[in-house]
Amino acid sequence: MHSTLIVARMEPHSATEVANLFGAFDDTEMPHRMGTRRRQLFSYRGLYFHLQDFDGEDGGERIEGAKTDSRFVAISNDLKPFITAYDPATWRSPADAMAERFYDWTAR
Repeated sequence: MHSTLIVARMEPHSATEVANLFGAFDDTEMPHRMGTRRRQLFSYRGLYFHLQDFDGEDGGERIEGAKTDSRFVAISNDLKPFITAYDPATWRSPADAMAERFYDWTAR
């Protein structure tokens, strides 16, 4: 399984709107198209964390393939009033907001 963690900024009062947008998006076939197995959203003191688990190791490639889908474009635009870049000076794409995993442990 492949995971990504996006870190951004979000006003805490926006959590319901963001959850509703993702709820509607995840009710379509888009998560399956992207290989998304699980999505979890977290907030902490104005920060937004988007943890996404994918089937296999090709999650990034499958998302790249979905970026031109009108539903992907729509949710990206719909989230703009609520989610802002952690560091606007360096942000060019979601890849610039992805945390780097430096340790991984799994129960056997």
